[in-house]
Amino acid sequence: MTSTLRRPDADAAPGEPTERPAPGAASAAQQGRMSRRQVLEALSGMLLAMFVAFLSSTVVSTALPTIITDLRGTQAQYTWVVAATLLASTASTPIWGKLADLASKKLLLQLAIVVFVVGSMLAGLAQSVGMLIAWRVLQGLGLGGIQALVQIAMAAMISPRERGRYSGLIGATMAVATVGGPLVGGVLVDTSWLGWRSVFYVGVPFGALALVLLQRTLHLPVTRRPVPIDYLGAAFLTAGVSALLIWVTLAGDAFPWWSLPTALFLVGGASAVAAFVVTELRAAEPVVPLRLFRDRTTTLAVVASIAIGVAMFGSSVFLGQYLQISRGYSPTAAGLLTVPMVAGLLVSSTVSGLLITRYGRWKRFLVGGSLLVVLGFGLLATVDHETDVVLLGAFLVVLGSGIGMTMQNLVLAVQNAVAARDLGAASSAVAFFRSLGGTVGVSVLGAVLSGRVADLVAQGLAGSPAAARAAQGSGGVGLADLADAPAAVQTLVRVAYGDATGRVFLVSGLVAVVAVVAVLLVREVALRTDSGEERLRGDRGDR
Repeated sequence: MTSTLRRPDADAAPGEPTERPAPGAASAAQQGRMSRRQVLEALSGMLLAMFVAFLSSTVVSTALPTIITDLRGTQAQYTWVVAATLLASTASTPIWGKLADLASKKLLLQLAIVVFVVGSMLAGLAQSVGMLIAWRVLQGLGLGGIQALVQIAMAAMISPRERGRYSGLIGATMAVATVGGPLVGGVLVDTSWLGWRSVFYVGVPFGALALVLLQRTLHLPVTRRPVPIDYLGAAFLTAGVSALLIWVTLAGDAFPWWSLPTALFLVGGASAVAAFVVTELRAAEPVVPLRLFRDRTTTLAVVASIAIGVAMFGSSVFLGQYLQISRGYSPTAAGLLTVPMVAGLLVSSTVSGLLITRYGRWKRFLVGGSLLVVLGFGLLATVDHETDVVLLGAFLVVLGSGIGMTMQNLVLAVQNAVAARDLGAASSAVAFFRSLGGTVGVSVLGAVLSGRVADLVAQGLAGSPAAARAAQGSGGVGLADLADAPAAVQTLVRVAYGDATGRVFLVSGLVAVVAVVAVLLVREVALRTDSGEERLRGDRGDR
């Protein structure tokens, strides 16, 4: 048959050398099922792409206090450097996901890596916080594609029942990047002849290697359906989400919460979202098919993902700031102190994945994980500027274990519930709302932290005449002025940051309660044993 002589890489570009598949390989590909060796080979490039994204993010989080101080930034700008990437990632994720249902998943993933790497390199050249934020937006566009497309490609290759055994690899990749990022970032920042700019270039060689591996190992059929792309819906979605997230980030700092700019942002954002919904109801191929939310599992998983997004991003962003500003640890030491959280994440994601594959039951792990997230944040809410670091490490183990048991399994539950043709859109929807939660969480928690620090500093100045005298004429006690402030003011600000961080974790814990309620209401459905490609071929055969 001629079909057995076609090259197995249907994503390959024209002009590439063709390869004759080994006996049995073609039939396996035609059936949509890959051998374990083929899956592992394909995962090598995808996991490296994920590693690049997580490494670049964690490297920057450790270096941020130094970056903001060097560029004379403020606490609001500190939050914006993180929120800008999350905002762009959030707005672009559904678009990447929908494109994956219509075009080459491999080509899209390679494009996302290129965008992310270029954004990283340009960020390293930034001469101001504003310029840095702009290039972080470009990073976010690539990040949105990477985090969505890796999950989508895995769903196409591996059945939900078997995916658990590979979740340990995802957890390990995240763990290595999360541990290695702060450590590498700390070393780079602490090395005088390298400095903080080098942290934006550390992921470049890994990105180049990921592109090569993906080209050689990822062989997925290209889905090309003759349907229009919903550009209007994508535009309304981007405008609506961006307007609302920018408002959350700026309100309370650039302008009051109750003000004319607030009204304009809310009306504009709500109008764009309403236009998006109307467009999606009429579009032949909507960016986010609203029919997905008729499914109970998908809707509840999305709600839980928002809360988990706050846990993921909020803890990492403000934990690094707490350790460096309040406790006085170097970036390298701060990175080492996050190891307990990553260890908990790695162990829990690996063990829960293996048990899910063995027994086919997944809800119990979602419930247990979400409860651990609430408990972890509750424990972290007790920290202050004198908390014992061993005790802090124990709290982080609890939080990491909860995140590891919930994050991947929420995606698994949704991919198991939706139709094969909606795998891309559904997977990206979970990532979208997780990023949305993270973006709103970082913005709101940043405002909570800033307000609490201001209150504590004001109380300290009122109660300490020496500090009050030292602060006169200093022009403020923000992060930009901390290094030049008198010793008494520096001590006061560091203590305030340490004592205020507990308030941030308390708010995060309250939000995480929503995830517990959502997963308790999820109805467990037996995991499928066929991959996304097998299901898609079956659906076509039925027609």
